[in-house]
Amino acid sequence: MALAARPDSAAAAPAAATPRSPTLAGTGTLFRKEILRFWKVAFQTVAAPVLTAVLYLLIFGHVLEDRVQVFEGVGYTSFLIPGLVMMSVLQNAFANSSSSLIQSKITGNLVFLLVTPLNHWAWYLAYAGASMVRGLTVGTGVLLVTVWFAPLPLVQPWWIVVFAALGAAMLGTLGLIAGLWADKFDQLAAFQNFIVMPLTFLSGVFYSVHSLPAVWQAVSHLNPFFYRIDGVRRGFFGASDVSPWLSLAVVGTSFALVAALALRLLASGYKLRA
Repeated sequence: MALAARPDSAAAAPAAATPRSPTLAGTGTLFRKEILRFWKVAFQTVAAPVLTAVLYLLIFGHVLEDRVQVFEGVGYTSFLIPGLVMMSVLQNAFANSSSSLIQSKITGNLVFLLVTPLNHWAWYLAYAGASMVRGLTVGTGVLLVTVWFAPLPLVQPWWIVVFAALGAAMLGTLGLIAGLWADKFDQLAAFQNFIVMPLTFLSGVFYSVHSLPAVWQAVSHLNPFFYRIDGVRRGFFGASDVSPWLSLAVVGTSFALVAALALRLLASGYKLRA
């Protein structure tokens, strides 16, 4: 009696699944956790900033519409909208990473991240990436609501995408640095009130720097936030206070410096393992 042929074990065995990198999987998990953290309270983290921007538009647009002419053929309300969009992007990107990190430090649940095999790049990508999502989500919401109040052309839309993304990334990174540095909410509030808020409001959100005296124009050009907002306006109107390539150089350089500092602090465990 002939023996039945034995099946080829190699052929019968199911194909082994390609193992997923623990660092990559952990980065994605932390990123989703940070997204869900702000999305579960979207009424506070998304809707409220949109309402604030609309109130700014209603007040300043109503008062100054017929009194201020910035770019030729561009009304003041139209000029104001890109500034409010970028102000919302920057402030909310900063708030996302900074508030998440300081809350984790104060409540003590940061220890659950410290025991994972995530490296400093994973931490950075997750926190900064989620901050970009929140900032750009709020900015998009502000744009969709305010665009009904005034005509808003899209002359060079690629500049809008570039400067909005880089601006959100830098402020998300700056928020990460602030969250690492601060030991309590008071310190974080001081960082936001004395650094982020002044740089944002004095960056040309509500005015063109060309309307300022020469001394204050020079001071405004030292503000890195100015170049982000001016670059976005270039995308909408095809006109700006400075060359968009100069703005891109300043924005790219400042982002690289801040990102390098954040990665260095994360790699050293600054105020994380104390």
